[in-house]
Amino acid sequence: MSQSSIAPLQTPPPMKKKVLAAVLAVVVGHVGVLWGVSHMKPFELPQIKKEPLKIKFLKLKEDVPPPPPPPSEPIKPKVQPKPIEKKVEPKPVVKPKIIEQKKPVENDDRARKLEEQKRLEEQQKQDKARQDEQKRQDDQKRAEQQKREQDERDRQKREQDERDRQRREQEQRNTPRNVSEGQVSWSRSPRIAKEQLLKLMSPEDGTKVVNLEITADAGGNITNVRILQSSGNSSLDSYVVKQTQSAKFKAYRENGAGVPFKIRQDFALSVSKK
Repeated sequence: MSQSSIAPLQTPPPMKKKVLAAVLAVVVGHVGVLWGVSHMKPFELPQIKKEPLKIKFLKLKEDVPPPPPPPSEPIKPKVQPKPIEKKVEPKPVVKPKIIEQKKPVENDDRARKLEEQKRLEEQQKQDKARQDEQKRQDDQKRAEQQKREQDERDRQKREQDERDRQRREQEQRNTPRNVSEGQVSWSRSPRIAKEQLLKLMSPEDGTKVVNLEITADAGGNITNVRILQSSGNSSLDSYVVKQTQSAKFKAYRENGAGVPFKIRQDFALSVSKK
């Protein structure tokens, strides 16, 4: 490669110097690249061996048009043949077969009778079994009914006995005990006013005795007063009874429980002269 000669130039201005320096640098760069490429070894590609393709040319046959169809014959009308009359032969007369009925054999009758007898015996057994079962159920129901009735009677008897016992106890509790004057005492004694006695009797009458039977409950309350012996003065007797009914005893107790009682009480009444 021939080197280019650079002729002497005049001193360029500063701006032109920069442009020339840039151009010179580009030229030097290109020269270096060309030198490097020229000294590079060529890159060898591997050779690929391939067999040549074999091509065979075929000759195509042209389509030959088909030959024209032969001329069609004129269609002749079909002539139908005359039907052939068949001779009908008379059917043979079939005589009915007469099946002779065989007379029953004695063995068949005996077997049938035995079978009937067995059936009747089996029916009788079933009927008897049903009757026995029905009787058993009826007996069981009857026994259960009798048991229920007996239980009801026993229950009623127990209840009646309990009521009787309670009534006896109540009667016993309500039955007044006969007591004496020393066994009971007054909680509130009869109030017999002297002024009232003066109205009912006089000093000449002396002492009048009224004998009473007094009944009291478990609390000592007087429930009944009965005159056992009159004083002979009915007005006096009535006054004493009335005053006694408004009185009260202390409770009379047995085993720690109050019980009713009866007591005979004498009232001796008299008035004195002033």
